Amino acid sequence: MIGFGSHQRFYLYRSSVDMRKGLWSLGGIVRQELKADPMDGSVYVFFSKSYQTVKMLVWDGDGFVVYMKRLERGRFESLTSVEGEIKYEISYQHLVMLLSGISLVGLHHRLRYRPTNPPGLQGTPMAEVTGGSGTV
Repeated sequence: MIGFGSHQRFYLYRSSVDMRKGLWSLGGIVRQELKADPMDGSVYVFFSKSYQTVKMLVWDGDGFVVYMKRLERGRFESLTSVEGEIKYEISYQHLVMLLSGISLVGLHHRLRYRPTNPPGLQGTPMAEVTGGSGTV
């Protein structure tokens, strides 16, 4: 798989990370600190202390992929002021905006229709699609 899509889950790690860390160290953070499985297909997003660099770790089915972006000018917006746990779930659309330099502070997202079954899976019970949780 090359690229990301709205079918995936995205989690921001809210502490800064040393960008010298590779896939094994990032996977260790996911397991130990986020209490998650790095091989679950979710995208785990890590920012440097300066918020000039971002790394994203994802299992694509047969191996890990690490994406990295370093800004030549400016910084990514820090979401450390968001209340909650060390792991923060973010939508694909908001992640794209964050990586594009659009501020998410004060952003108002209008409600949209969300089908019970994703397109192409009509007739498949959600328990089979989502592992029994009933959500996408």
